Amino acid sequence: MTQISTPTTAASRRTRSALTRRAWMITGLLVVFMLINFADKSVIAFAGVQIQKDLGLTPQQFGMIQSSFFWLFAAGALFFGWLSSKVSIRWLLAGLMLLWVATMVPLTGTVTFGVLVACRLVLGFAEGPAFALANHAVHSWFPPEKRALPSSFVTAGSSLGVLIAAPVLTWIIVRWDWHAAFYLLITVGLVWVVAWIVLGRGAPTETAESAKATVVDTVDAPYRTILRTGTVIGIALLMFCSYWSTTLKVSWLPVYLEDGLGYDTLTTGRLVMLPYGLAAVGAIAAGWFSNRLVSRGVSRKVARGYLSAGLIAGAGITMVGFTIVSAGLLQILLVSLAFSLNTAAYGVALTAIADVVQSRKRGMVLGGLGAVSSISGMIAPLVLGFSVGRAADKISGYGTGFLISGILMIVGSAIAVFLVNPERDITVIRKRAEETA
Repeated sequence: MTQISTPTTAASRRTRSALTRRAWMITGLLVVFMLINFADKSVIAFAGVQIQKDLGLTPQQFGMIQSSFFWLFAAGALFFGWLSSKVSIRWLLAGLMLLWVATMVPLTGTVTFGVLVACRLVLGFAEGPAFALANHAVHSWFPPEKRALPSSFVTAGSSLGVLIAAPVLTWIIVRWDWHAAFYLLITVGLVWVVAWIVLGRGAPTETAESAKATVVDTVDAPYRTILRTGTVIGIALLMFCSYWSTTLKVSWLPVYLEDGLGYDTLTTGRLVMLPYGLAAVGAIAAGWFSNRLVSRGVSRKVARGYLSAGLIAGAGITMVGFTIVSAGLLQILLVSLAFSLNTAAYGVALTAIADVVQSRKRGMVLGGLGAVSSISGMIAPLVLGFSVGRAADKISGYGTGFLISGILMIVGSAIAVFLVNPERDITVIRKRAEETA
């Protein structure tokens, strides 16, 4: 006798299938969002040598320009994280992109040091919440055990942004000048806004029926309980250490390769692609591996905490390594690993937050983590800039700055291993919520 599916069951399957397809389409749009995000913030580094010559800047002043991007980064992360609980993520992300575009319009013409600092300052405020909100959005479309992989795709978008932008923007800068690169970024940003407004509606958190079919959420709890858990504190520490390296990659790596190691502009553009390419592949692989571990019954302490901390510690070790070895293939390999392993950890680390924080408060918590990260973003470019500016020669100054950075990442990751434990903290949050109720 043939078994006939009931209309309700068939409709439910169609709904789940449609939601899955739409979830991955949204993931693709968010990957492009992060691609644009990192292209916007990296373009100054690609043109770093030209900008210093055109404006007559010292290494300290260039470090200040790169640091200024992070002066309001924390404020933006907190403000827009708070706003995410009150405004649809569809309109919030569209508004952010338009603000990014607005900050680049003045840079298409002749600028002064002050204008450049002001534009980077506002861009940093608007990009502060980007990574957190993109992950918050993608987490809303997937159940907890499947979030690491799409989150890692969003992380990979950050690396793809520079992987694709490095040769394109470098070619434009060499062919014309550094101002011309901003015309391309403005155009791409406006195209994304149109696509997102048309396609980015109907998130599960905005549709009750979809939410029931798609998302399994954790227990709600007061912020004071959430922020005191070891998982949130440990991930905050990992984000601080990881973003230290990311900031140096965005703000100083192209300059280091050209000014410190002596590679020409076009070669630098190609070499910069290596760590970003490895980061993109590593992020997806780490997300897949983390999901695989969870599906096989491995604790999330290991699948989220140990894995992300190990990747960031590995980045620190290889950063120390490239300051010791001589110039050549081995050094470039270590440079690539130092600026890619930490990025591969982002998606896995933030999934640990989604494991323990209820969706209504996740945007604010992730925004807070972005604010913590921004502290390292403000400090790291200045540390390296002053290290280079005050050294007897540039190469030793770069070596000292990167050595300090590598040690910081190793120590921070070692501490975080003892803090991140989602299973323990889920139990704590559930108990506190029951006591409050």
